[in-house]
Amino acid sequence: MKGKVLLSVVLMFFAVGLSIAEDRKIKLFIAGDSTAQTYDPEQTLMRGWGQYIGDYLTEDIEVDNRAIGGRSTASFIREERWDKLAGDLMPGDWVLIQFGHNDTSTNPQRHAEPDEYKNNLINFCKEAQEKGAHPIILTSIVMRTFDEDGILVAKRPHFNEYVQLARDAAEEAGVPLIDMNLLTHELVQNLGDEKSKELYFWIKAGEHPRINEDTQDDTHLREKGAECYAELVAGAIKTNVPGLAEYVK
Repeated sequence: MKGKVLLSVVLMFFAVGLSIAEDRKIKLFIAGDSTAQTYDPEQTLMRGWGQYIGDYLTEDIEVDNRAIGGRSTASFIREERWDKLAGDLMPGDWVLIQFGHNDTSTNPQRHAEPDEYKNNLINFCKEAQEKGAHPIILTSIVMRTFDEDGILVAKRPHFNEYVQLARDAAEEAGVPLIDMNLLTHELVQNLGDEKSKELYFWIKAGEHPRINEDTQDDTHLREKGAECYAELVAGAIKTNVPGLAEYVK
C-alpha cells in the first residue's frame, strides 16, 4: 500500500513538472560584459545592447540578461556566474556569449590569456549544449578609436587577436557566430568620427543628474548606440541563426 502511495506521489510531481515545463517560455540568456549589460536609467545614461534586444523579439521568448560590467570569461567563471547561468538553462534555451574587452585588460582580476579565452568560450558552448541549450558566440563590439586619417584602429594592439579567437572558438565548437566586431566596425566607420559619438558614451555635464563633467568614452554605449547594436544582433539572428530566427519580429 505504501509503495502505491509513493508511486502516486512521484507521478503527481512528475506531472506537475511537465506542466511547468510546458508553460515555461523559451529563454534567451546573455553572458557578457558592460557593453551588453542592463543599466538602471535612474543611475546613468549608459546602456547595453542586451537591455534592448527584447524589443526586436516576439513575446514567445524571454530575455534573461546576465551580462555585467568589468567581467571577462575568466572572472565570469571565477565568480561562478557561468555556473549559475548554466544551472538555469533548460532544453531549447539560447545563450548569447560575448566577452573580450576585459579579457584583453592588463588587470590580473580580468585578464585571460589568449588560449584561456578561446577555451573558456568553447567550454561555455559545450556546457550549454550538455543542458540541451543552443549557444551563440558574439565578437566584441568595436571601440570608437579613429586615427588622424579618420580610419578606425584597434585601441589595444592585441584586441583584434581576441576578436579572431572568438571567431575560431565558434568554428571549433560548431556554433553560430554573430560577428559584432565586423558589423559595428562597418557602421562606425561609415558614420565617421563625429557622428559615431552619438552611439557611444560621449556625455555632456548636466545631461543626467549624476553626470557632473563631460565624459568621452569610446567603449561603452548610450541609448542610441545600444538600441542600434541590439538591432544589429537581431538582424544577424534573423539571417544566420535558424531556430532562433523565428523569434525575431
